[in-house]
Amino acid sequence: MSGRPVYSIGAVAQMLGIPPATLRTWEERYGLLAPERSSGGHRVYSRDQVEQPRFVKAQLDSGMSPADAHRLLAERVAAGSVSLGAPEAAETRLLILLAERDPHAAGLAEYFLRTEGYEVVAALDAAEAARKFDELIPSMIVIDLLISPGSGLELCRQLKQRSGALVLAISTLETSDQALEAGADGFLQKPLDPLQLVSAVKDLLGASAFLRPSSARPQ
Repeated sequence: MSGRPVYSIGAVAQMLGIPPATLRTWEERYGLLAPERSSGGHRVYSRDQVEQPRFVKAQLDSGMSPADAHRLLAERVAAGSVSLGAPEAAETRLLILLAERDPHAAGLAEYFLRTEGYEVVAALDAAEAARKFDELIPSMIVIDLLISPGSGLELCRQLKQRSGALVLAISTLETSDQALEAGADGFLQKPLDPLQLVSAVKDLLGASAFLRPSSARPQ
């Protein structure tokens, strides 16, 4: 999984507005929407795999039956195309909090996210990250699991319990299982590819650098 983001089933459900139980039913009944399994047995979806349930949902919204939607998906998969395109942009800027132990890495991540139009605030230890989270109420927090040192999992757990905020966990170690168990919505292994980071942020937020005012913060 190194080098590309993976998402929990709960994160995919939130992205697409599909209950996790429905995603599991589609996987078991039709066999196409099968995520990977982590070493700990968690369902983890790659970015490409998210496009498949997104495609099925679009067909259902247009009035197609589940069986027909999955049949059409199978045809598209065989043809090598299921992408529905990027989400639409809108008016309100999104704020991302970076909890990153390495100032250089934080600066690079901040630069690339700002280039995409996001507002970004960095924190270099867990206590500062928790304080800024309460003060700023960001749309999303990106947490280095080795921050402060090794306090990232607990920070992730606390913020999810307190607010249900979107969390993207990052680490030099392959700790996706621990991250998902702590409540993270996605995991990305370092060293970070800027394009993968931006893609993961867009996927989880369900928008590019902007969000409609009526949906200003994920609940």
